[in-house]
Amino acid sequence: MSLAGKTILMSGGSRGIGLAIALRAAADGANIAMLAKTDTPHPKLEGTVHTAAEQIRAAGGQALPIVGDVREDDDITEAVMKTQGEFGGIDIVINNASVIDLSRSLDLSAKKYDLMQDVNVRGTFLLSRAAVPILKDAENPHILSLSPPLNLSPKWLGAHTGYTLAKFGMTMVTLGLAAEFARDGIAANTLWPRTTIATAAVQNLLGGDRVMAASRTADIYADAAYAVLCRPAATTTGQSLIVEDVLEAEGVTDFSRYAAVPGTPDSALFPDIFLD
Repeated sequence: MSLAGKTILMSGGSRGIGLAIALRAAADGANIAMLAKTDTPHPKLEGTVHTAAEQIRAAGGQALPIVGDVREDDDITEAVMKTQGEFGGIDIVINNASVIDLSRSLDLSAKKYDLMQDVNVRGTFLLSRAAVPILKDAENPHILSLSPPLNLSPKWLGAHTGYTLAKFGMTMVTLGLAAEFARDGIAANTLWPRTTIATAAVQNLLGGDRVMAASRTADIYADAAYAVLCRPAATTTGQSLIVEDVLEAEGVTDFSRYAAVPGTPDSALFPDIFLD
């Protein structure tokens, strides 16, 4: 299957993993609408929703940059209506927007706790819900959330409780939607990597240059997302998928080309959180 002519509505996507997924779909000629806040350049982060749109078009896709906030109900409604109006429907929703703060509970501000809940959990729920009536009319509808499998190990529950709740909340929303709308043929899954991915979040929050050098590129996430989104919705839904497992099922056994620093052996890569 191919994503040619398919319409994707994504939260975030100005940079990093979301943009990589968008560019992979654009190579097929997909239509990509992005609801993102970054209208003007950020002093510390590369890319805006407009520069992302330019890259999508250069890669062969159609782009619809929508400046808005996934925390705002009106912005979500506008994004769904604009996407439908521009491209005639919605085939795929990707819940990419996410806030990370690994602070311990006594150090986590109430404001940041609320922000993670609003963007990660509420945003995933409301954006997906708003698109469901349109997804029901799609030929092969998918919801894909970039969140981890539920892991009730104390190691992860106690590591950064606020962030863990927010990411597990994304997953619970997605699995709930999979069950609720299974009869409508809408697939809903989550996707998470075994190793850290070389993004600004890893650079700024997880360990700087050392961890970046021991990470994989966002291309591995993009290739796995592409494989999931090309699957028939009826065959893959309600699952918490792992990036590397998805690619192995597609016949990929050598991941060396995804190393952020060429030549880095798999054994030297830094494991991502939430996976044992």
